[in-house]
Amino acid sequence: MDCSRARTKDPGQWLQTCPDFSQPLAEQLHEWILTWEPDLTESIKWNMLCYSGRKLVCGMSACKKHLGLTFFRGTELPDPSKLFNEGGEKNTNIRSIRLTMLDGINRGALRELLHAAVELDSDPMLPPLPKVKRQPWPVPDFFKKALAGKRNRVAAENFRALAPTYQREYLVWLTIAKLPETRARRLAETLAALTAGRKWTQRKLVPRSSASAKRTTIGEISVLVGDD
Repeated sequence: MDCSRARTKDPGQWLQTCPDFSQPLAEQLHEWILTWEPDLTESIKWNMLCYSGRKLVCGMSACKKHLGLTFFRGTELPDPSKLFNEGGEKNTNIRSIRLTMLDGINRGALRELLHAAVELDSDPMLPPLPKVKRQPWPVPDFFKKALAGKRNRVAAENFRALAPTYQREYLVWLTIAKLPETRARRLAETLAALTAGRKWTQRKLVPRSSASAKRTTIGEISVLVGDD
Protein backbone atom coordinates (compact mmCIF):
# COMPACT_ATOMS: atom_id res chain seq x y z
CA MET A 1 0.00 0.00 0.00
CA ASP A 2 1.47 3.33 -1.11
CA CYS A 3 0.81 6.05 1.49
CA SER A 4 3.19 8.59 0.00
CA ARG A 5 2.02 11.94 -1.29
CA ALA A 6 -0.06 11.71 -4.48
CA ARG A 7 1.77 12.74 -7.65
CA THR A 8 -1.56 13.73 -9.24
CA LYS A 9 -5.28 13.80 -8.44
CA ASP A 10 -6.28 12.74 -11.96
CA PRO A 11 -6.77 8.95 -12.44
CA GLY A 12 -5.86 9.10 -16.14
CA GLN A 13 -2.67 10.99 -15.47
CA TRP A 14 -1.87 8.64 -12.61
CA LEU A 15 -1.97 5.70 -15.02
CA GLN A 16 0.18 7.51 -17.57
CA THR A 17 2.85 8.41 -15.01
CA CYS A 18 3.31 5.00 -13.40
CA PRO A 19 6.85 3.57 -13.37
CA ASP A 20 7.81 1.86 -16.65
CA PHE A 21 7.62 -1.66 -15.20
CA SER A 22 4.21 -1.39 -13.54
CA GLN A 23 2.52 0.98 -16.01
CA PRO A 24 1.26 -1.72 -18.47
CA LEU A 25 0.17 -3.88 -15.54
CA ALA A 26 -1.76 -0.96 -14.04
CA GLU A 27 -3.52 -0.17 -17.31
CA GLN A 28 -4.57 -3.79 -17.85
CA LEU A 29 -5.77 -4.26 -14.26
CA HIS A 30 -7.64 -0.94 -14.43
CA GLU A 31 -9.46 -2.18 -17.54
CA TRP A 32 -10.37 -5.46 -15.84
CA ILE A 33 -11.67 -3.78 -12.70
CA LEU A 34 -13.97 -1.40 -14.58
CA THR A 35 -15.13 -4.18 -16.91
CA TRP A 36 -16.00 -6.48 -14.01
CA GLU A 37 -17.46 -3.77 -11.77
CA PRO A 38 -18.40 -0.77 -13.96
CA ASP A 39 -20.28 1.00 -11.16
CA LEU A 40 -17.13 1.61 -9.14
CA THR A 41 -15.84 5.18 -9.13
CA GLU A 42 -12.18 6.15 -9.44
CA SER A 43 -10.23 8.54 -7.26
CA ILE A 44 -6.69 9.18 -6.08
CA LYS A 45 -6.07 8.71 -2.37
CA TRP A 46 -2.56 8.80 -0.94
CA ASN A 47 -0.60 7.78 -4.06
CA MET A 48 -3.04 5.05 -5.07
CA LEU A 49 -5.66 4.73 -7.77
CA CYS A 50 -8.68 3.72 -5.69
CA TYR A 51 -12.07 2.28 -6.58
CA SER A 52 -15.11 2.98 -4.43
CA GLY A 53 -18.72 1.93 -4.04
CA ARG A 54 -20.26 3.15 -0.81
CA LYS A 55 -16.72 3.34 0.55
CA LEU A 56 -13.24 2.34 -0.58
CA VAL A 57 -13.22 -1.15 -2.09
CA CYS A 58 -9.72 -1.57 -3.51
CA GLY A 59 -6.77 0.41 -4.80
CA MET A 60 -3.67 0.05 -6.96
CA SER A 61 -0.17 1.15 -6.05
CA ALA A 62 2.35 1.26 -8.91
CA CYS A 63 5.93 0.56 -7.83
CA LYS A 64 9.18 0.28 -9.74
CA LYS A 65 9.29 -3.52 -9.65
CA HIS A 66 5.71 -4.60 -8.94
CA LEU A 67 2.07 -3.55 -8.90
CA GLY A 68 0.13 -3.75 -5.66
CA LEU A 69 -3.61 -4.38 -5.47
CA THR A 70 -5.03 -3.59 -2.02
CA PHE A 71 -8.45 -4.62 -0.72
CA PHE A 72 -9.47 -2.39 2.17
CA ARG A 73 -11.64 -5.06 3.84
CA GLY A 74 -9.51 -7.95 2.68
CA THR A 75 -9.54 -9.87 5.97
CA GLU A 76 -13.31 -10.31 5.52
CA LEU A 77 -13.05 -11.77 2.01
CA PRO A 78 -12.85 -15.45 1.03
CA ASP A 79 -9.60 -16.25 -0.74
CA PRO A 80 -9.67 -19.96 -1.67
CA SER A 81 -7.13 -19.42 -4.46
CA LYS A 82 -4.73 -17.73 -2.01
CA LEU A 83 -4.18 -14.60 -4.08
CA PHE A 84 -3.40 -12.46 -1.04
CA ASN A 85 0.15 -12.03 0.19
CA GLU A 86 1.05 -13.82 3.38
CA GLY A 87 0.76 -11.77 6.55
CA GLY A 88 -0.94 -8.55 5.55
CA GLU A 89 -1.22 -5.30 7.47
CA LYS A 90 -1.07 -6.22 11.15
CA ASN A 91 -3.18 -3.36 12.45
CA THR A 92 -5.86 -3.12 9.75
CA ASN A 93 -8.33 -5.18 7.73
CA ILE A 94 -6.25 -4.58 4.62
CA ARG A 95 -4.95 -7.44 2.47
CA SER A 96 -2.88 -7.01 -0.67
CA ILE A 97 -1.80 -8.84 -3.81
CA ARG A 98 1.70 -8.26 -5.21
CA LEU A 99 1.84 -8.58 -8.99
CA THR A 100 4.88 -8.75 -11.26
CA MET A 101 2.96 -10.10 -14.24
CA LEU A 102 -0.67 -10.69 -15.18
CA ASP A 103 -0.25 -13.61 -17.59
CA GLY A 104 -0.14 -16.25 -14.87
CA ILE A 105 -2.76 -14.84 -12.53
CA ASN A 106 -6.04 -16.65 -11.98
CA ARG A 107 -8.35 -14.06 -13.56
CA GLY A 108 -11.49 -15.91 -12.52
CA ALA A 109 -10.40 -15.96 -8.89
CA LEU A 110 -9.44 -12.29 -9.02
CA ARG A 111 -12.80 -11.40 -10.54
CA GLU A 112 -14.63 -13.34 -7.82
CA LEU A 113 -12.53 -11.63 -5.16
CA LEU A 114 -13.48 -8.23 -6.56
CA HIS A 115 -17.16 -9.20 -6.76
CA ALA A 116 -17.07 -10.32 -3.13
CA ALA A 117 -15.43 -7.04 -2.09
CA VAL A 118 -18.08 -5.00 -3.91
CA GLU A 119 -20.90 -7.08 -2.41
CA LEU A 120 -19.43 -6.64 1.06
CA ASP A 121 -19.16 -2.88 0.54
CA SER A 122 -22.73 -2.61 -0.73
CA ASP A 123 -24.29 -4.17 2.39
CA PRO A 124 -24.80 -1.46 5.05
CA MET A 125 -25.74 -4.17 7.58
CA LEU A 126 -22.19 -5.53 7.56
CA PRO A 127 -19.97 -3.00 9.36
CA PRO A 128 -16.18 -3.38 9.01
CA LEU A 129 -14.37 -5.45 11.58
CA PRO A 130 -12.82 -3.34 14.34
CA LYS A 131 -9.21 -2.38 13.74
CA VAL A 132 -6.58 -4.17 15.73
CA LYS A 133 -5.05 -1.68 18.13
CA ARG A 134 -1.31 -1.42 17.58
CA GLN A 135 1.26 -0.71 20.23
CA PRO A 136 2.64 2.86 20.41
CA TRP A 137 5.93 3.34 18.57
CA PRO A 138 8.71 4.16 21.06
CA VAL A 139 10.23 7.64 20.93
CA PRO A 140 13.97 7.28 20.13
CA ASP A 141 16.24 8.78 22.77
CA PHE A 142 17.95 11.24 20.39
CA PHE A 143 14.57 12.66 19.34
CA LYS A 144 13.34 12.85 22.92
CA LYS A 145 16.50 14.73 23.87
CA ALA A 146 16.13 17.12 20.93
CA LEU A 147 12.54 17.97 21.84
CA ALA A 148 13.64 18.75 25.40
CA GLY A 149 15.91 21.57 24.20
CA LYS A 150 14.64 25.14 24.63
CA ARG A 151 15.16 26.04 20.99
CA ASN A 152 12.86 23.20 19.95
CA ARG A 153 10.01 24.07 22.32
CA VAL A 154 7.59 24.92 19.50
CA ALA A 155 8.45 21.69 17.68
CA ALA A 156 7.84 19.72 20.88
CA GLU A 157 4.46 21.36 21.45
CA ASN A 158 3.38 20.74 17.87
CA PHE A 159 4.52 17.11 18.06
CA ARG A 160 2.48 16.52 21.23
CA ALA A 161 -0.55 18.09 19.53
CA LEU A 162 -0.43 15.60 16.63
CA ALA A 163 -2.75 12.62 16.59
CA PRO A 164 -0.95 9.33 17.43
CA THR A 165 -1.05 8.23 13.79
CA TYR A 166 0.82 11.36 12.65
CA GLN A 167 3.29 11.11 15.52
CA ARG A 168 3.99 7.53 14.51
CA GLU A 169 4.90 8.58 10.95
CA TYR A 170 7.68 10.80 12.29
CA LEU A 171 8.86 8.22 14.84
CA VAL A 172 9.10 5.38 12.33
CA TRP A 173 10.95 7.57 9.82
CA LEU A 174 13.47 8.68 12.44
CA THR A 175 13.97 5.23 13.95
CA ILE A 176 14.68 3.33 10.73
CA ALA A 177 17.55 5.67 9.81
CA LYS A 178 20.71 3.59 10.29
CA LEU A 179 23.56 5.90 9.30
CA PRO A 180 24.44 8.80 11.65
CA GLU A 181 24.33 11.31 8.79
CA THR A 182 20.89 10.06 7.69
CA ARG A 183 19.62 10.26 11.25
CA ALA A 184 21.00 13.79 11.62
CA ARG A 185 19.40 14.93 8.35
CA ARG A 186 16.03 13.44 9.24
CA LEU A 187 16.14 14.92 12.72
CA ALA A 188 16.84 18.35 11.24
CA GLU A 189 13.98 18.02 8.73
CA THR A 190 11.64 16.75 11.45
CA LEU A 191 12.37 19.65 13.80
CA ALA A 192 11.97 22.18 10.99
CA ALA A 193 8.67 20.62 9.86
CA LEU A 194 7.27 20.40 13.38
CA THR A 195 8.27 23.99 14.11
CA ALA A 196 6.28 24.97 11.01
CA GLY A 197 3.32 22.88 12.21
CA ARG A 198 3.63 20.27 9.45
CA LYS A 199 2.70 16.60 9.43
CA TRP A 200 5.27 14.11 8.15
CA THR A 201 3.69 13.96 4.68
CA GLN A 202 3.94 17.76 4.50
CA ARG A 203 7.53 18.04 5.71
CA LYS A 204 8.92 18.90 2.25
CA LEU A 205 6.62 21.94 2.11
CA VAL A 206 8.75 23.67 4.77
CA PRO A 207 10.55 26.70 3.22
CA ARG A 208 14.09 25.83 2.21
CA SER A 209 15.51 28.55 4.45
CA SER A 210 13.93 26.98 7.55
CA ALA A 211 15.25 23.53 6.76
CA SER A 212 18.70 24.91 6.01
CA ALA A 213 18.81 26.69 9.35
CA LYS A 214 18.02 23.45 11.12
CA ARG A 215 20.67 21.58 9.14
CA THR A 216 23.29 24.10 10.15
CA THR A 217 22.52 23.41 13.77
CA ILE A 218 22.26 19.66 13.35
CA GLY A 219 25.84 19.49 12.23
CA GLU A 220 26.56 19.50 15.96
CA ILE A 221 23.83 17.27 17.29
CA SER A 222 25.14 17.26 20.84
CA VAL A 223 24.84 21.04 20.99
CA LEU A 224 21.31 21.00 19.58
CA VAL A 225 19.87 18.31 21.82
CA GLY A 226 21.71 19.41 24.91
CA ASP A 227 20.45 22.99 24.95
CA ASP A 228 18.00 23.04 27.82
